[in-house]
Amino acid sequence: MRVLVTGGAGFIGSHIVTALAGLGHEPVVLDALLPSAHPRRRSGTPPAPEGAEWFHGDVRDRVLVDRALRGVDAVCHQAAMVGLGKDFADAPDYVACNDLGTAVLLAAMAASGVRELVLAGSMVVYGEGRYGCPRHGTVRPGPRAADDLKAGRFEPTCPACGEPLQPGLVTEDAPADPRNVYATTKLAQEHLAAAWARATGGRAVSLRYHNVYGPGMPRDTPYAGVASFFRSALERGEAPRVFEDGGQRRDFVHVRDVAAANATALAALPGQAPGSFRAYNTGSGEPHTVGEMATVLSAAHGGPPPVVTGEYRLGDVRHITASSHRLTTELGWRPRIGFTEGMTEFAHAPLRAAA
Repeated sequence: MRVLVTGGAGFIGSHIVTALAGLGHEPVVLDALLPSAHPRRRSGTPPAPEGAEWFHGDVRDRVLVDRALRGVDAVCHQAAMVGLGKDFADAPDYVACNDLGTAVLLAAMAASGVRELVLAGSMVVYGEGRYGCPRHGTVRPGPRAADDLKAGRFEPTCPACGEPLQPGLVTEDAPADPRNVYATTKLAQEHLAAAWARATGGRAVSLRYHNVYGPGMPRDTPYAGVASFFRSALERGEAPRVFEDGGQRRDFVHVRDVAAANATALAALPGQAPGSFRAYNTGSGEPHTVGEMATVLSAAHGGPPPVVTGEYRLGDVRHITASSHRLTTELGWRPRIGFTEGMTEFAHAPLRAAA
């Protein structure tokens, strides 16, 4: 199968390209090499695994996308601005890269006859995760108040009675509740993909990634994930700075497992009904706190232990962990790399230098 991987030179995309090539597929890479995600490279250094056809440019360039789609059987759409960024001033860039870029790609696919799509989705579309109240059952707390965060009251409370809540696993049928610009653009990408599938008879899957980490993460950029922040600090000989009280629960999933999930989804697309769209949580199934992750990473690296700062960012959610049951039962994917094994490898794995 010939597969166009947008963002195929990036952190997750390059692992997907490697996985597809290893399975005998023919990957085609399109990447703009945005400075926020890519290292300085010497002229002539291949930006993608050897043997992959390469298109350097922006997914918003319709002429280039049309060229890249020639002879393609399916698209794996990874190109995006990621993370919370710096502040709301980033909003136009997020919308342009993520939503306009997706719209241009889908329009080109509609015209070219390519009808199979795997989209890089995100767990951020849920906002806060699943919570249970002893008195009121499953509830959805609103955004956390700045005054509570300043006072160190980080845990959401029941909106009905104010009692502490018990976090649980969110499933794909949970209502969407994006709470920052990035999250809003990721949800819009899914809506665009679903509309494209209905209009063209295409088949689309969104893999809602949880906290992806592993070799090749970009360093020293506000658009990287928390694991990259901690790993970069350790490389500088500094202690990781853990926000809030370190008790935030996340699902850290290894990038090679995510690449395998993309390959699995691509293989399953021909069996879907024409015009269909399906979302799948993509996580390890092992929730851990941010503080725990920092401690394990620091110990494996041999660096200073983490420092819990009490700092916070408006727009961050407290707990978000998912059930990947739908992905494992419907498509047969299984994560292979455990938390300690993966973090130990990541503690010594190379990062991408800032551009």
